[in-house]
Amino acid sequence: MKKLLILSCVAAAAASSMANAAQICSATPQAGNGAAIAAGTDFVKVNFTPKCSSNTLVFSSESPTAFGVVAGSVKGKNAFSGSTGGGGVKSTAACASTGCSATEVNQTTADNARDAS
Repeated sequence: MKKLLILSCVAAAAASSMANAAQICSATPQAGNGAAIAAGTDFVKVNFTPKCSSNTLVFSSESPTAFGVVAGSVKGKNAFSGSTGGGGVKSTAACASTGCSATEVNQTTADNARDAS
């Protein structure tokens, strides 16, 4: 019974820590509105629509306790990330000489930015 209780607690904790994730900007040549971020039961409490610069890839990741983002330009040298955990924006990865791609800017790097705090 004790093992079942512990296993149930671990499963509940894992389910509650699942993140909401989204691709905000998809590297289109023109600037404009990104994908809307909806308020919910996690970190974001007010709907908002980010603005995307031209040629940028941006992903976000949200959990009940934090919000992280990673971004890079398809013409840039580095990918950058930041989170609500503080510490500011930092360089996350060096991109290929042709610019950043989904290799450096993706959902996994957004999740890592969120959890780094």
